[in-house]
Amino acid sequence: MTYLAHRSNAVVELMRVDDEKCGEQWLKDALQTALMLELATIPPYACAVWSIKDAQSTTDVHDTVQEVMFDEMSHFGLAGNLLSAIGGTPVLTDPEQLPTYPGPLPGGVNRGLTVHLSKLDREAAGLFAAIEKTDHPVVSAQEEGYSSIGAFYDKVQRVLSANRHLVGDKGYQLKWPLQTVHGKGNEIKPLRTWEAADEALTIIREQGEGTSASPLNPYPLHAGEPAHYYAFLEICRGRKLENRTGTWEFSGAPVVIPPVYPMGRVPPGGWANAPGAVSRLPEAVAVLLDEFNAYFSEMLRAFEAAWRTPEEGRRLATLRGAVGAMTSMRALARTLMRIPQPADPEATYGPEFRYTNRRP
Repeated sequence: MTYLAHRSNAVVELMRVDDEKCGEQWLKDALQTALMLELATIPPYACAVWSIKDAQSTTDVHDTVQEVMFDEMSHFGLAGNLLSAIGGTPVLTDPEQLPTYPGPLPGGVNRGLTVHLSKLDREAAGLFAAIEKTDHPVVSAQEEGYSSIGAFYDKVQRVLSANRHLVGDKGYQLKWPLQTVHGKGNEIKPLRTWEAADEALTIIREQGEGTSASPLNPYPLHAGEPAHYYAFLEICRGRKLENRTGTWEFSGAPVVIPPVYPMGRVPPGGWANAPGAVSRLPEAVAVLLDEFNAYFSEMLRAFEAAWRTPEEGRRLATLRGAVGAMTSMRALARTLMRIPQPADPEATYGPEFRYTNRRP
């Protein structure tokens, strides 16, 4: 299997292949790309939710962004399981494939979009809505000009339906029950039949986009929860969606951005390359960044190892190691977000999410 770098046009090329010519190798390539796409959304959403100072007193927006982040983590697990189910092996430690920030989404999907890491504000929420955008919105954001992640998943679902025989108990799969805490669609579970795989792809698509008839998430934690695209538009526009005589409009209650740590945008190449910061990155910041990147990389190595571990008990222990690394990442990120930048005291640092071979 030949993996394409994240800055390639992998999705564009995959989308150009006629459905009837797409087979096992096409699906393996597509699902590895899907794995990278799901991974790419987690760092910007994590920075946004971690930048909120007080989650307890600002539960509305905090919980919205956090639940989307956990949805994406579930989608990441399901995409990897599906790749395993058709005989592929998820790859998470190839720097050429991994997303970098600022940069495009992997594979050329949503072309022209640059994803960056920063605090939560209305501009960031608009970026997140653009990441999640559907090709056929129930409520238009007046943003056109590129094919969506959902369109890519539509094609994967069609090709998988035509190749149902490929799905089976061919690889090691992850199991992590998140649905009791994060909603009924949030269960990373083995996918050993075409029916289970098809349901997983439907969940991934509809949690992000809603359905053709409604902007609501069909697999919510709470009733009336919008799909990701519309949830982020609510934050961007500052108003809740409401259904007025059959028409959805952003005319509901105000959506207030809570107090946040003023994390600036991570510059190309990381904070050491920020204007005015060359050779002057504070030692404490450098140490924290190095440790965060080590934990991020350890998390990826643990997930990759879990998809390669035959014994179920060891696989679960490895997966727990990945979850533990995420907990450490949050603490380090929030420490960074409290440190002002010398060149811009109004802004603070934040995590870079860069892959490294160093162990934490």
